[in-house]
Amino acid sequence: MAKKVAVIMGSDSDFPVVKSALTELKKYGVEFECRVMSAHRTPAEASEFAKNARANGFGAIICAAGMAAHLAGVVAGHTTLPVIAIPMKSKALEGMDALLASVMMPPGVPVATVGIDGAKNAAVLAVQILAVSDKALADKLAEEKQKMADGVKEKDKKLQAEIAAL
Repeated sequence: MAKKVAVIMGSDSDFPVVKSALTELKKYGVEFECRVMSAHRTPAEASEFAKNARANGFGAIICAAGMAAHLAGVVAGHTTLPVIAIPMKSKALEGMDALLASVMMPPGVPVATVGIDGAKNAAVLAVQILAVSDKALADKLAEEKQKMADGVKEKDKKLQAEIAAL
């Protein structure tokens, strides 16, 4: 059975950014579950979810949170699955607070962290993690990387033609 990805948001206000992660997971055919849980307001629920994630068929967990951004760390403290943080941009510190809270984890409790509001990259990283043991998924990733490379080459070709016409 293919592993699923859990996508947890600290607040439903994170959904407009997180939606691109869900779109990316769907593109690769990866099943996911998306929930709202808070490290501060529902800590027992977040802890319980993390403790049972492996048994419930998850292979990676993405956590989106802003400001203090403790969600990914709390989840990582309760599971042996890879946890990926999406630091969310906030008004006060433009997401730097969330970024630092996500990357500055104590030894033995790692959290992979993408850029501020980097939901699409979080999804791709989750897919790459699952692809370690799923050749079909690895093949889809390779196809997507080739499409990106072809797109860059095409843009360069157009640019060179424009430059030659100067």
